[in-house]
This record gives sequence, C-alpha cells and structure tokens, in this order.
Amino acid sequence: MNNEKIINFLLLKSILVLVVSFLGFGSIANAEDCYRGTLDDAYCDRNMDQTADLPLNPDEWIDPSTLIFTYTPVEDPAVYANIWNGFVDHLSKTTGKKVVFFPVESNAAQLEAMRSGRLHIAGFNTGSNPIAVSCAGFVPFAMMGYMDGSFGYEMEIIVKADSPIQSAAEIKGKTLAFTAPTSNSGFKAPSAILKGEFDLVADRDFTPTFSGKHDNSILGVYNGDYEIASIANSVLNRMIRRGVIEEGSIRAVYRSATFPTTGYGHAHNLHPELVAKVKNAFWTFPWSEDELFVNEFKKADKFIGITHKFDWAVIRQIDAANEVSYDCK
Repeated sequence: MNNEKIINFLLLKSILVLVVSFLGFGSIANAEDCYRGTLDDAYCDRNMDQTADLPLNPDEWIDPSTLIFTYTPVEDPAVYANIWNGFVDHLSKTTGKKVVFFPVESNAAQLEAMRSGRLHIAGFNTGSNPIAVSCAGFVPFAMMGYMDGSFGYEMEIIVKADSPIQSAAEIKGKTLAFTAPTSNSGFKAPSAILKGEFDLVADRDFTPTFSGKHDNSILGVYNGDYEIASIANSVLNRMIRRGVIEEGSIRAVYRSATFPTTGYGHAHNLHPELVAKVKNAFWTFPWSEDELFVNEFKKADKFIGITHKFDWAVIRQIDAANEVSYDCK
C-alpha cells in the first residue's frame, strides 16, 4: 500500500471512531452537573434543544470590543473575504462593534477557534455543524434560504461529461475523491449512501482519496485529475456562475435528497444582549442591495431561522449510519 493510500485509509477510518480527536480538544472547565446529551463536558443543555446553553453565571458571558466572524472554508478564503465585506459592515453597524472577517483554511482550524474563544460568529458547513455544536459550543440560528422559507442543496457524485460512468454503482474498482472527513456532502453522506444503496465500502470496493475542499474536487474532475468526486452542488453552481468551469462540462451520476446548507450562529457564551443584535443583523441585512453577495449566493434570497435539533436531524442520522461519535476528548 503506497503512502497516499495509507494516509487516506487512516483518515477514512478515524472519522468513524473519533470525529474530532485530531483537534486535540479536551474539557476546558470544571464539569457542571447538568444534562448534556452529545455536548462536551464544558457545556450544558438544560432545555434539551441539543445546543449549549448560556452559562448561568453572568461573569462567564463575553462582550468583546471586536467580533471575529468567519465563513466555512469550502473555497478560496480571499474570494470570500471580499464577498462578505458588505455583511461585515452591516454587522458592525448593527452591533456597534468592530467586526473582523477571519479567513480559515480548514474545518479543524475553524472548530478550534470557536472552542478556544477566538471566534464569536461563524458559518459552519453542514457536516461540521453537529461537531461544532457538541465540541465547540456553537449555537446555530440561521441559514441562507428563499423567500418562501425553503432551503437546501444536494450532494452529487460527479464525473466529466464524456465519462463512460453512468451510475454510482460503477464506482466499484475505481478511485473516488472525497473532500474532508468533516464534510457532509464531501464525505459523510456519500459514504452512508454508497454503503446503504450500493453496498460499496471505501477500501473494500473502491479507493478513497481526499482533495481537502469542494472546489479542489470539482476542479480535479474538470481537469481530469479525479475520475469521480462527491461534492455539494451549491459549490458547483457557484463555480459555474463565476466562470471557473464551463457549464455542461461536468455531470452527476447520483444526486441526493436535499440537505440543510451552512449554518450561521454564535459562541454559546456571547452576552445575550449582543446575541440579539447579531441575530438582528442577519434578519435585516439588505441582501438585494449587495451586488457581490447576490451574484455569489444567487440560489438564496435571505437568511432564515433554523433550529439545530430539527433541521440537522438528517445529518445526525447520516453520522449515525457512519458510526460517527461526537467524542471531543
């Protein structure tokens, strides 16, 4: 087995037994006697909504003079720093705080920043949300959606348009590019679906490799570096709109049911008055007046309210099918 296969095998295996051990997380506070569910010992879930509660002691609430905001690292962070400029300005005006957009290169870095208190407001990708909630005290409350309240994207298994592959069943014996172990559409959902619907298991029936990000996988298929890849079609559609790849050059051999998109939220110990202002910034953002934002997120019209307990139930079911444990130790 060559080095790349060994690395990919270890990545694939580790996600099934200890999701976030690679982050080096441990309990950061004396454990309080309270209900937690899947949450780490650092947090409580007294109302059983499956997210961390605000600490009972007001001395533990934080009200920073500068708010740090980041977006899920699925594509080039430099591109998204510009796209989010208008929102960052609006968030600053609404909260009365200086707001800094902090580009992150990996899901692990984003999770660690929230866990350590260096990140206050964030958009975590679909697959990372349950981990961020359980291990980093992330409290999601919004996602991008449509005026009618609908939302979502699909996982697609893609090939080049001229590929002879016509079905996900034909992955057997080939190499499939995943994105990262924490990604829903880039790893967890396709792993569960391929096993459940096609009896295809990584390293037994096909060779897994990891590209790191959705755009890497898409460009890899587009340029012929990868024969097959699993990706979020929302990322694919954005890359087509920006002219990064030619429309019609890639096709899907499998499309999943609709999943929730990136979840936006705040650190669990942010002062409640500040949380109210942060939420108001999301609800009042003049989306249609920001040309960069409209062009990038054309498949949505506004931020809509969500609850982790219900809107991420399907993602937790996929995690369960993959034998994922939200063990933060």
